[in-house]
Amino acid sequence: MQIISNIALISINETLVVQLISFLIFLFIINRVMIRPLRATMAERDNYIQMVREDILDSKKELEEIIDESHQEEKEIRQAALQITAEMESLGNHEAQDIMGVARKEIAAVKKQTQDEIERLLAEAMTSVRKEAETLSVSIMEKILDRKVSP
Repeated sequence: MQIISNIALISINETLVVQLISFLIFLFIINRVMIRPLRATMAERDNYIQMVREDILDSKKELEEIIDESHQEEKEIRQAALQITAEMESLGNHEAQDIMGVARKEIAAVKKQTQDEIERLLAEAMTSVRKEAETLSVSIMEKILDRKVSP
C-alpha cells in the first residue's frame, strides 16, 4: 500500500485553469458592467466640474467688468455733476453780476434823478430867495429913501 501525501495547499490541475478562466470572465463582465460606466460617470463629473470652474471664472471676469464699468460710470457722473455745479455757480455769479450791474444803474439813475431834483429845488429856492431878497431890499431902500424905487 502506498501512501500518497499531499502537502501542497494548491494542486495544479484542470480546476485551476477553469477557475482562472472564470476569474477572467468575471473581470471582463465587471469591467463592462461596472467599471466602464463608473469611469464614464467620473469623466462626466470631471467635465461638469471643469465647466462649472470655467463658468465661475467667466462670471468673475464679467463681475469685474461690470464693477469697472460701474466705477467708470460713477466717475463720469461725478465729473458731470461737478461740471454742472461749476456751470451753475458760474451762471449764478454771472446773474449776480448782472443783477448788481442793474442795481448799480438803478442806483445811479435814482441818484442822478435825486441830484437833479435837489438842484431844481435849490434853483427854485435860490430864485425865490432872490425875489424875496430883491423885494425886501427894494422895500428897505424905499423906507430908507422915503420914495418909490423901481427894480
